[in-house]
Amino acid sequence: MKSSKNNLRIGIAVAIILGTIGWLASSGYKSSKSYYVTIAELAGMGDKAYKSNLRVEGFVQPGSIEQNGTHVTFMLNEFESHNPKAPNGRVLKVSYKGSEPPPDTFKDDSQALAVGTYGRDGMFHANELQAKCASKYAPGQPGQPNQAQPMTPNKTASTSTPAAAAPTAN
Repeated sequence: MKSSKNNLRIGIAVAIILGTIGWLASSGYKSSKSYYVTIAELAGMGDKAYKSNLRVEGFVQPGSIEQNGTHVTFMLNEFESHNPKAPNGRVLKVSYKGSEPPPDTFKDDSQALAVGTYGRDGMFHANELQAKCASKYAPGQPGQPNQAQPMTPNKTASTSTPAAAAPTAN
């Protein structure tokens, strides 16, 4: 009789532990899941936009970056500023409050990816910010002249080092 009572208690404890682990895994998965959307898609999401973790991509509008330490506010445009569609492109105001400053490649017209939530105030609240290198680093199109500058040799490096050039004493 005692052994069946102990087995029942152990079975209940194991079920509670496994249920708790399953619930924690499920809720952790749901909270870490984020949807990738463009600025145009964000505008059409409705109430779902306010309830989801999102990843929004666009181009940093020139002159819109306001930085105060690690806090940055800027505007994302769905088109680069030199694109003829840019003046008519959708714009999203982004407020980034992260533990690290934005990357060095985060500049005017750079392609940026903001991860966070969309607020009812019309601002995207990002907790993570990524920036791609500017398009000037991309390889040229076939048939266009190469825009890359030739590399100049480093004057501090030479084929003979001072140690190798010094006479040795026997």
